Amino acid sequence: MELLPTIWFIAIAVLWTGYLFLEGFDLGVGMLMKLFARNEKERRVLLNTVGPVWDGNEVWLLTAGGATFAAFPQWYASLFSALYLPLTLVLLGLIFRAVAFEYRGKINTDRWRARWDWAIALGSFVAAFGVGAALALSTTGLPLNANGDRVGGPFAWFTPYALLGGLGVVAFALVHALAFLMLKTDGEVRQRARTWLTRWLPLGVLPIAAWVLAVQFLHGKWFSWTLTVLAVLAVVVAWLLSRKGSEGKAFLAMGIFLACGTAAIFSAVYPVVLPSTLDPAFDLTVSNASSSDYTLGLMTVVACIGLPLVIAYQAWTYWVFRRRISAAHIPDSHTVLPAVVTRMLKGQS
Repeated sequence: MELLPTIWFIAIAVLWTGYLFLEGFDLGVGMLMKLFARNEKERRVLLNTVGPVWDGNEVWLLTAGGATFAAFPQWYASLFSALYLPLTLVLLGLIFRAVAFEYRGKINTDRWRARWDWAIALGSFVAAFGVGAALALSTTGLPLNANGDRVGGPFAWFTPYALLGGLGVVAFALVHALAFLMLKTDGEVRQRARTWLTRWLPLGVLPIAAWVLAVQFLHGKWFSWTLTVLAVLAVVVAWLLSRKGSEGKAFLAMGIFLACGTAAIFSAVYPVVLPSTLDPAFDLTVSNASSSDYTLGLMTVVACIGLPLVIAYQAWTYWVFRRRISAAHIPDSHTVLPAVVTRMLKGQS
């Protein structure tokens, strides 16, 4: 076992877990804008739950991609070139979603807001599906040749495993968002989130559980099977706690389910980082896909300094915005009159 490549393989797994946990609930909240919220005030409640944190959550995606590029350049090159089309769609989804957050409240008309609500919901869906498909293919395999190049057309990546991973992350994001809304809102939204979570949690975790089990049957070891059992126990506990109304504990149990599930997947495929479905001899591993020990050593020093600072800052952000939000906190929508805008512009000229 090569120590530094293994450390960075674990670090990348942790980064992806952090991304799915934090960005998972705000992608889910974005999709729930059209599935859950019943009126404009409820949609604004949902937006305000993630408003202060959504852009910080996306840092985990950038960090996971950057760490893969620096620590395992061959893994990064093969995965991102093979998945050029779906990852481009993920990028577009995130862009539309970010723009919608900023532009939604600029004009006070139902039609204007409805268009941006769809941009948030569809952008969140595309991003969640694309990330799930990419992670599933990274653990189940792509048609790679000896050079690490994809064999086949632009849709060679679209396999049953890609569909399973995409649906797994989408469904998990939805139920994870409901658990977050139980914890972060008050009033009718909070009560309905609890009802929906209790009803839909068993169904919402089925795709991601099937992905975990598929990887275990393909590559599982005793350790990864143990983590799989712990993940199942954690989600059962989360469902029972949600029924009791123990919101914080239910949300924490969802996080334990995710952490154990992703750890089960990554530990099962180790030391392979990207399997080839054409020939196991073409697999990319922590040995043949990693950077030099000097590069990994320097990255380790930088990470030991920078990562705690990032985590501390993000934890502080969540602490500052920890209060519950309800429809009573949301003011009525209002329009800035064109004459007012004209006078403001004249005053600035």
